[in-house]
Amino acid sequence: MKSNIIFEQEFKVEGGDFINGGDASCQIGNILKDVGISPDIILRLTVAAYEAEMNSVIYARRGTMYFRVSTDKILLKIEDEGKGIDDIELAMKEGYSTATAEIREMGFGAGMGLPNMKRNSDIFNISSEVGKGTKVEIVVNLPEING
Repeated sequence: MKSNIIFEQEFKVEGGDFINGGDASCQIGNILKDVGISPDIILRLTVAAYEAEMNSVIYARRGTMYFRVSTDKILLKIEDEGKGIDDIELAMKEGYSTATAEIREMGFGAGMGLPNMKRNSDIFNISSEVGKGTKVEIVVNLPEING
């Protein structure tokens, strides 16, 4: 089955903007609902999107989330301009966090962001360059519709 694009949009994320942090993820959930995606897939995608968005808010100067819904999958790419990740393997461990005490007091930095992104993805890719930023790609496959 050929993949046809149903919807795509780009969202800007500003580092340190805790007031608007989560807005893009919420919009993504609403878009998925509007195009008729099943609630279980909406939940998976919005959890992954929120974790990615908040990592950009917490750790980066700015980021861009690119979101595309096709007939066979949903793609979410996040590229941020931040300090990058020294050790991706360590950062993927549940509970590992480099969040400051201030961030933890705000309720973030429990070390579940990257593991939750991976858990809610069918395909998960991450790359990072220290001093430059991080790129995350999340794919959630859509069930084939017979008809």
